[in-house]
Amino acid sequence: MLSTIPVEFLKRLTKALAEQFGTECEVLVHDLTENDQEHSIYYIENGHVTHRKVGDGPSEVVFNALARPDVQDEIGYCTTTEDGRLLRSSTIYIRNDTGQVEGILSINYDLSKFLMVQQVLGEWVQGSSKYTLRPHKITTKVEDLLEELIERSIQIIGKPLKMMNKEDKMRAIQFLEESGAFLITKSGDKVAECFGISKYTLYHYMEKTRT
Repeated sequence: MLSTIPVEFLKRLTKALAEQFGTECEVLVHDLTENDQEHSIYYIENGHVTHRKVGDGPSEVVFNALARPDVQDEIGYCTTTEDGRLLRSSTIYIRNDTGQVEGILSINYDLSKFLMVQQVLGEWVQGSSKYTLRPHKITTKVEDLLEELIERSIQIIGKPLKMMNKEDKMRAIQFLEESGAFLITKSGDKVAECFGISKYTLYHYMEKTRT
């Protein structure tokens, strides 16, 4: 259980932020002190924004915190829901006295209505507008998150899997490790299968990228 900030205060803060910004604003707390970190959502308001509830799995920011203890707060970045809606998100890491991340306060604001207005105004003033944002996706299952991370690792390399050489695969696997993908249960099997290598080779690549 979180010890740095009283749980009762976190609940009040979460509720206050959600009420302040309305029903399009999801506010939630991840508890990373429990052993079952694949069900990290401890408290949530307006969960309809990303279709999540208490006890659901973590998003990518949770695995980033677990994999990179020095991770910093990030304010006002873009994410997407599984059904493609664009969100403006903020992530605040809750640390104990030793600097270890114990929890995460996340804010996700659905921009759908604003974008509709922006599109209408843009077409009226200067023709149709195009959006070039490539935000991260907020998933509801850790299995979907793993697939999203694997897909992003392939995009980073910029080659189809069949055209990747050893160095390309090592770079992709390094990204996955730094993103916390291997904290997901049985992720090694999925990654090895996807990249067409054995688990032994996967662990060998991981060891080489660390050094």
